[in-house]
Amino acid sequence: MQPHSSQIKTIDPQFLCTAYCNGYFPMADSKTGEISWYSPDPRTIFDLNEFHIPRSLKLTLKKEEFEVRINRLFEEVMRACAEREETWISETIIQSYLQLHQLGLAHSVEIWKDGNLVGGLYGVAIRGAFFGESMFSRMRDASKIALVYLVTRMIERGYTLLDTQYLTPHLERFGAREISRAEYMKRLEKSLNITCSFADEEL
Repeated sequence: MQPHSSQIKTIDPQFLCTAYCNGYFPMADSKTGEISWYSPDPRTIFDLNEFHIPRSLKLTLKKEEFEVRINRLFEEVMRACAEREETWISETIIQSYLQLHQLGLAHSVEIWKDGNLVGGLYGVAIRGAFFGESMFSRMRDASKIALVYLVTRMIERGYTLLDTQYLTPHLERFGAREISRAEYMKRLEKSLNITCSFADEEL
């Protein structure tokens, strides 16, 4: 049984946003639940204009078999991302980001098929930056489609920074790359001078 959300200690939303604006993000220890703060060097980002869609995924996208929605089931997306043997997404993390979601600062990109949520991702949007947190997939390519939609939406709405924290082979296939922390902080500062809106409506 999960503890009631009112019993969970959460991270203050303003403190959490300030951390992001200074290059830090939280992760919980999978065993103890203790929250630690990270600002990796190097840091992984996407140059949005260099985002690469693999050929096989382009073919999948052309079939238009999936529906994309924004912020319909934010909490379920987070919990799906946490469904693994070891996870840094503790109940404290979930409740903290639910607060950010209620404030319009955390968002989910969801992939639906036949009325079911089959994949997606979530992250935090502050001014011209989107900080990607985690993704999940219950069907082949579902999380990849969510990533493509995220980048498309960011470009359309004038965002300049997509932070993905750490490099993985999966992200590298799409063009993610590492930059120094110093370079990241320069890009972050520029993005925070831009006003953008990720979700002024729910789809």
